[in-house]
Amino acid sequence: MIIKGNILNVFTDEIYPGEIKVTNGIIESIREVDQYFPDIIVPGFIDCHTHIESSMVTPSRFAEVALRHGTTAVVNDPHEIANVMGLEGIEYMVNDAKYAPLKFFFTVPSCVPSTSNETNGAVIDTSIVESLIKRDEFVALSEVMDYDGVVNGEDDLIEKINLAKKYHKPIDGHAPLLSGVDLQKYVKYGISTEHECVSSAEALEKKRLGMKIMIREGSESHMLETLVNNPTDFIVTDDIKPEDLVKGHLNIRLRKAVDYGMDPFDAIRKVTLNPAMHYGLNCGCIAPGKSADFVFIDNLDDFRVKRVVVNGNTIFKKQKILYRAKPLSLDTHINLEHKVPEDFDVVAGNPDKKSAVVNVMNVIPNSIVTGRSTAKLTIDRGKIIPSVFEDVLKISVVERYGGNTVCNAFISGFGLKNGAIASSVSHDSHNIIVVGTNSEYMAEATNRIIDNEGGIVAISNQEELDLPLPIAGLMSDRPVLEVARKSEALNEMVARMGCSLESPFSILSFMALPVVPELKITNLGLFDVSKNRFIDVVNHED
Repeated sequence: MIIKGNILNVFTDEIYPGEIKVTNGIIESIREVDQYFPDIIVPGFIDCHTHIESSMVTPSRFAEVALRHGTTAVVNDPHEIANVMGLEGIEYMVNDAKYAPLKFFFTVPSCVPSTSNETNGAVIDTSIVESLIKRDEFVALSEVMDYDGVVNGEDDLIEKINLAKKYHKPIDGHAPLLSGVDLQKYVKYGISTEHECVSSAEALEKKRLGMKIMIREGSESHMLETLVNNPTDFIVTDDIKPEDLVKGHLNIRLRKAVDYGMDPFDAIRKVTLNPAMHYGLNCGCIAPGKSADFVFIDNLDDFRVKRVVVNGNTIFKKQKILYRAKPLSLDTHINLEHKVPEDFDVVAGNPDKKSAVVNVMNVIPNSIVTGRSTAKLTIDRGKIIPSVFEDVLKISVVERYGGNTVCNAFISGFGLKNGAIASSVSHDSHNIIVVGTNSEYMAEATNRIIDNEGGIVAISNQEELDLPLPIAGLMSDRPVLEVARKSEALNEMVARMGCSLESPFSILSFMALPVVPELKITNLGLFDVSKNRFIDVVNHED
């Protein structure tokens, strides 16, 4: 097979007309020719750090849409489903991905559970890590998010890191705001990438220590503009919701990078050659011996995808995808009793007091980092009442793995005027998380999720809407466009409820992640990430 076009060379920053000879899906040879072609052939795009579960669809369904946008490979970290179902969940992701033309590579979850400060559904111990990391489809150890454990030299975590070294697999990092001596201890163990940088200074400090910097441009975190002038290595999505995926994937990130001033050849390398070299993938460039994975684009400004070739076979052409997914089923359920409104009450220590000063989580728009503040709230009949007027609402985590417990606190930034929103997607343990204006709405929203065996829900005094996610409470087996439309409708409803956040459910899902500063809530309590300890919800009562 001969494929013709203007070839973009990621090694020399050249574009020249050529013919690519492909045999059995592998590039055999390349010949420069003297001929005009309308399109540029670039290597297939690689998203080298993503969590497919965040798209709320299965890997095979994800491939149906990502291929349209020129993505021919992903490095997927399945630690979301691993926290829910352990090895069974990981194997589901691998098996569902097997028959998709898109190349799925996996990393081995390093922190399941992510910390001891929450309850999850499974444990990935060192024996499971070794059983997976020796397999070819697992190309790295997943992001080591328990950076305190690394800095303190915890034996179990260090053993997992050493297993990655034993099998010559790279180790991904996750250490937001870690700096100075502790950062150097973290890097000393061979942790080589970072996708959590939120400033140029943070990225530069980590780059100076030899870490490879991922620019995260996903649905919640938008760091391209901030880091475009920094020395960086990869462009990744990390988490992308379905309504964003249907609009574009890495092709949109390339367009934005160039718009922000990045050299287009450098931008393309960050999603082709660089990830392939780092993770040892046989793709990422147009060279003899490499997989024949190509994307035909019209120019280096808008990166409009016209044709996609994987292993020498055309998968997308003339706006038609030549692949249809057949997602695997997965038997899962939420082990939780129905809740009553009283489960979501914050009870005063002294019911005779008139008010209470409480600690409040503060949402930061377009960020998974939170701030903190305090608020003075009214005590009524022994219960501390949220203030819709001051945007201090209740937030709760409901443990879904049989413990049947509820933890309640307060949050600012969602802006709901009435009602509640809830989700069984809450990183990383994926207990049910709910924000609402009163306990009645919060109980109703939680019970809807239990009935649906997972999903996202919005309930107000005027309307109700839900999106079932029956696969581990994280994913649907329905097509991406269908899931995207429901997700978008839910976001629009939440906006009508008073929320101005661009991605309310995505932001909500990270409010239970106790490894990202500053205040987070788990089923065990309100957690101060910076001080690595639980704190009281109530400061004092007056």
